[in-house]
Amino acid sequence: MTTSSIPTTYAGRSKRTFSSLKGKTFVVKLGGSTLEYQRTVLQDCICLHALGVHIVLVHGGGHTIDEWLTKLHIPVRFQHGLRVTDAQTLEVVRMVLCGQINQELVALATQLGGNVVGLCGTDGNIVQGHQMDKSLGFVGEIDAIHPMLIQQVIDDGYIPILAPLGLGPDGSCLNMNADLVASRLAGALQASRLTFLSNIDGIYGSDGAVIPEMHEAEVNSLIESGIIKDGMIPKVNACLHALKDVPCVQIANGGNPHMLLHTLEDLPLGTKFVH
Repeated sequence: MTTSSIPTTYAGRSKRTFSSLKGKTFVVKLGGSTLEYQRTVLQDCICLHALGVHIVLVHGGGHTIDEWLTKLHIPVRFQHGLRVTDAQTLEVVRMVLCGQINQELVALATQLGGNVVGLCGTDGNIVQGHQMDKSLGFVGEIDAIHPMLIQQVIDDGYIPILAPLGLGPDGSCLNMNADLVASRLAGALQASRLTFLSNIDGIYGSDGAVIPEMHEAEVNSLIESGIIKDGMIPKVNACLHALKDVPCVQIANGGNPHMLLHTLEDLPLGTKFVH
């Protein structure tokens, strides 16, 4: 895909809007709940890559994992927003993330004209961790991110698409929270921007309206009051952690057409996390 493939709304102002982004690194987290919008997201990634932006895509797959677990009559269990992952569940997680979703994203991106490489967090020891809590099974807590392989793929002119698994100290595979992987990877790559594309418009306040900007104290208050709960807790914590190294961190609705391009214009979209 070339710059001529930029959506019509952006074609006339691509140089003005995007020229300053050349050479910068953006990490995009595509949530499992927004995989149905993957074509548009991939188009945006390929457009930005053609304009010289270094794009890294981290994907989830929770909904598809749930579907397969249900088909196989394996219980679906969560604690504090994290999937309880016994040995049987881990097999399904690996099958879905690496064998299905990652390959589907790579195939579609290639069809759309992108130069992409599918990777798993266990490749090149990209994501290294340890078992978080025995009650959660094979759920990993990240100890280190080794971005060398990702950086090499970028330098060779490709878009890395990463499945969020990791390696334990004994070589075992661990199920990693994709939001936390994206957060830590963005920091390790010294990314300029980290965007979480979800199925919500942002973080909602007690009045039901989207909060345009949030700082840590406000996030903690909403968690304590139960407004931010379940799977949103690790997501907002991942956003706050990324702020230590990444200047711009935000959550936006990946279901809106070309949202990834819209967010680059600093329009009041989604929720931005600030110091």
